[in-house]
Amino acid sequence: MATLPDRFAWRPSPPGLAVFVSGIASMGLEILAGRIVAPQFGSSIYTWGSIIAVFLAALSLGYHLGGKRAARRATDNRLAWLLLGTAAYVALVVFASDMLMAAAGAMPLPGRFASLPAVTLLFGPPTYLLGFISPYAAELTETEAVGAASGHVYAVGTVGSIVGAFVTTFVLIPELSVEAIGVGFGLLLVGTALWLTWGGDRHEPTVASVAVAVLVVGAGFSGAIGVSPGGPVLYETQTPYQELEVTQVGDVRTLYLDGQPHSAMDVSDPDRHVFEYTRYFHLPLLMTEDVDRVLFVGGGGFTGPKRFAAEYNATVDVVELDSEVIGTAKRYFDLRESETLNVYNTGGRQFLQETNRTYDLIVLDAYKKDKVPFQLTTVEFMRLTESRLDDDGVLFANLISAPSGPASKFYRAEYKTMARVFPQVYTFPTASGSVVQNVEVVATKRSERLTTRELHRRNDRRRLGIDLGAEIDTYRPPPPTDDVPVLRDDRAPVDALLDPMVGQRYVVQRTNVTEPATPARAVRLPARSRLAEPA
Repeated sequence: MATLPDRFAWRPSPPGLAVFVSGIASMGLEILAGRIVAPQFGSSIYTWGSIIAVFLAALSLGYHLGGKRAARRATDNRLAWLLLGTAAYVALVVFASDMLMAAAGAMPLPGRFASLPAVTLLFGPPTYLLGFISPYAAELTETEAVGAASGHVYAVGTVGSIVGAFVTTFVLIPELSVEAIGVGFGLLLVGTALWLTWGGDRHEPTVASVAVAVLVVGAGFSGAIGVSPGGPVLYETQTPYQELEVTQVGDVRTLYLDGQPHSAMDVSDPDRHVFEYTRYFHLPLLMTEDVDRVLFVGGGGFTGPKRFAAEYNATVDVVELDSEVIGTAKRYFDLRESETLNVYNTGGRQFLQETNRTYDLIVLDAYKKDKVPFQLTTVEFMRLTESRLDDDGVLFANLISAPSGPASKFYRAEYKTMARVFPQVYTFPTASGSVVQNVEVVATKRSERLTTRELHRRNDRRRLGIDLGAEIDTYRPPPPTDDVPVLRDDRAPVDALLDPMVGQRYVVQRTNVTEPATPARAVRLPARSRLAEPA
């Protein structure tokens, strides 16, 4: 039987395989780093800038020192030890990432640099070790020319990085937990080390490989205990967009996205408002005559959409980008699509651009404390929402910000942006003081400005099934906006505006119990001065 010539038979050399695997691991860990640090530090441009900078710096240092030592130290065994050292540190990251981040996060740094110590501590050492692989492999390659050897090594490493990027992004993160992915990378490194030293004269690398493999697997099991700060975990997964977790304490089931509480439901009384801020969703019904069609941009646990569809004889459309969020809401939060409740798996701006429908109310509920899709904040987007509202339509934005103080920049910029498009804009904080909280901003297309007296009168007259008197009294007059920009598609510095909130506690009030992330239930604001009467 004919065989292929030797030049067509590809057999990976031990150094080449080590370089390829190190490329997979370094890029895979870099992408995974974003998921590990996001729950505590967010996933802003500052976090990702820190991740990229730390990985490049650690690799560069490893390349430099590895190149200096390669001529006298490079052997297959030492490549194996480098891979095993990296795998052992990955096990430490899987086992103790929360403790390491908490320790590193205690350093007094400006908000935009807060994640840098944690990223350095968690991912600097293993990436530094991986940096030694390429210069060692170049020294061990059979190619005599230095240029050819180095070119081959860096080509193989780059191909490994491409594989690591695609597999981690499109396969591992959507399907597996962070712990499982970390274990997978650890075992890949251990397996490569075993392959490099199998059949050699020395048994130490083999014994060490088995020990490190046990360490990696044990770390994975220890990280899957099933309890989070929000209570026992019913379900958790990594979606293409965020970390998702469902917990339950007593009868209250809570949805966490990237470590922040997003929605909650009382399983014994599904129609009850668990989070205080969801009561404010009903305020627009006092600002327009009829609400027959409603659009929610952002689904979460679908608290608002379910209540509107059930109680107001309205057709409710919901746009949710993350299909896993939709599936989780159907499984754990009693979401059922019907003739009056339609769910669309797409982006909010894309949906509004493509639809020819108009709405009486549009609710923007797609903002998080540390991750805000800038395309849903700009003046161009606000003009798009205005064009999809009826003549007396209302826009409701559920922002997470502070109503005043340094952490209020995002709210004040968004207020200024909305005021460029809508004649009247109102603000309703949901907690006292200048803490980071849900700040509800309501914009109307009508030129006349409603007073709190008129809102109270409508609240008494209209039968909404919910008394909004206390919510009306949280009104605040327009904020100062001279020091914040109007957000535009070509300049929307959302990350810089969110930066002052880094490290601050997000206060989420519950209607009768305290949110686990909030030690003391905030006191409701007293009634504020009434709005000026229309001229």
